[in-house]
Amino acid sequence: MAAARPILIVEDDDALRQVLADHVCASGMYQSVEASTLDEASRHLGAAEARFDSIILDVNLPDGDGREFCAKLRKLGHTMPIIMLTGSAEEGDVVSGLESGANDYIAKPFRANELLARLQAQLRMFDTSEDAVFTIGPYTFRPSAKLLVGSDKKKRIRLTAKEVDILKFLYRHTNKVVSRQVLLDEVWGYNAGVTTHTLETHVYRLRQKIEIDPADCRILVTAPGGYKLDLLAA
Repeated sequence: MAAARPILIVEDDDALRQVLADHVCASGMYQSVEASTLDEASRHLGAAEARFDSIILDVNLPDGDGREFCAKLRKLGHTMPIIMLTGSAEEGDVVSGLESGANDYIAKPFRANELLARLQAQLRMFDTSEDAVFTIGPYTFRPSAKLLVGSDKKKRIRLTAKEVDILKFLYRHTNKVVSRQVLLDEVWGYNAGVTTHTLETHVYRLRQKIEIDPADCRILVTAPGGYKLDLLAA
């Protein structure tokens, strides 16, 4: 089962924010981090180990306009889906929200199941788009291009489809050990003809590509029971 995807919820109404967080987490697909102001949201996004797959962002917040904040995030290079919440369904408000870089716009009051469906749809599109970019150690990971790009932009590592799937699944389980059997089942499916030796061979080849010293792995680490991805590896 895939790891719960981290979602940042930025909403100043305490009751509504809690309802949103409860619904997001109850789905089993997501985990929520909450912020009641843009300043608090900025601190979450700027944290050293910050990783958010999507943002649910209110338009009217105590310390600013969510649309301006959205535009700022896009200028800073944040590409994750942003779903904006507003108390107005006027066409002008919707257009201005989308023009600021939001992927979707939902007027209050809304049905929680509809919000979750839209969130899931945006993430599905994002995961297969050219915009999906993740940081893994010294590399920028572009799954759709099957590519890792070094921090100096000169080193470019081509990946196989299975190597992409391995990195994506480990990325979803940041800071958690994934057992060999779970990784095997998720990447290859429940195929009786595939053994953990197949996985170990792919991991070996992947390490030859991404590790500075494959004999002393710092990015794709072997841990008790399986493997772990170190996103902060230098």
